[in-house]
Amino acid sequence: MFSRRHPYLFFLLVFSAIVAGSSVVLSLLSLFSLDHSEIGFGEKVGVIELNGVIADSRQVIEQIKDFRDNDSVKSIVIRIDSPGGAVGPSQEIYREIRKTIKVKKVIASLGAIAASGGYYIAAAADGIVANPGTITGSIGVILGYTNFEALFEKIGLSPVVIKSGEYKDIASPVRKMTESERKLLQEFSDNVHTQFIDHVAQGRKIPSTQVRKIADGRIFSGEKAKALGLVDRLGNLEDAIEWAGRLGGIKGDISTIYPPEEKLPFMKYLVDMSADQLRKFVTRMGTSIIADGITGGYIYRPDR
Repeated sequence: MFSRRHPYLFFLLVFSAIVAGSSVVLSLLSLFSLDHSEIGFGEKVGVIELNGVIADSRQVIEQIKDFRDNDSVKSIVIRIDSPGGAVGPSQEIYREIRKTIKVKKVIASLGAIAASGGYYIAAAADGIVANPGTITGSIGVILGYTNFEALFEKIGLSPVVIKSGEYKDIASPVRKMTESERKLLQEFSDNVHTQFIDHVAQGRKIPSTQVRKIADGRIFSGEKAKALGLVDRLGNLEDAIEWAGRLGGIKGDISTIYPPEEKLPFMKYLVDMSADQLRKFVTRMGTSIIADGITGGYIYRPDR
């Protein structure tokens, strides 16, 4: 019997069949579980969600580009729930939205919080919708670190630093900051702050001097932000979708489409795993592989 003569090969064949069958089943389930707005035809509003700390821009930029190039997507809503994050990624997303509004209307919908980098991104849109209690604003830049010099002295540690330039270890946590270093970091902070102000002014179409008066890091409620000209309308995500749809020329009911979810990492791992890797994995396990009911009760023990 093949399963008895070549138990390991038989196991690999059975395992491969199970993986292939599971992939087909999962694909079919994914197809039939799609929302009607994702598989239907007609004009739609694309909704992109930006949640959490902004540390990377690649995924959001790709989603914006996909919707921009999709003829069935007439306008885009950026749903923002973020306290902010890194300057670079925020500026990259801002720039991509500014390029997109030349082609399609983009509306920013602010959730529970859209502050600092979150508002930076929202300012690039054609319009901003916020809840009355949304936490927003915080137009400013912050640099900070913790100095452990006193602690190191207390426990008897003496850090040694070798550097190639005066400022290479700027903001070092093992020594006091010099006045020249503080001045340099302050100039850097002020420069990025000015960029923030200018971009908000450009996106909101208001004078930079007006933005600078309130760009001291303070936060605002959505209601206060509207009074200051930082927000256009008060409302929820559905209100933002409605506005975007009408700006995009959609008549009647407005359907939405979201970016497709990423593939399951585990399934990708199984597909990418080679037969050799699988063999090594099973061998390392050193446990019995029991295929009762498939091999007629045969037990294969690789550790014998």
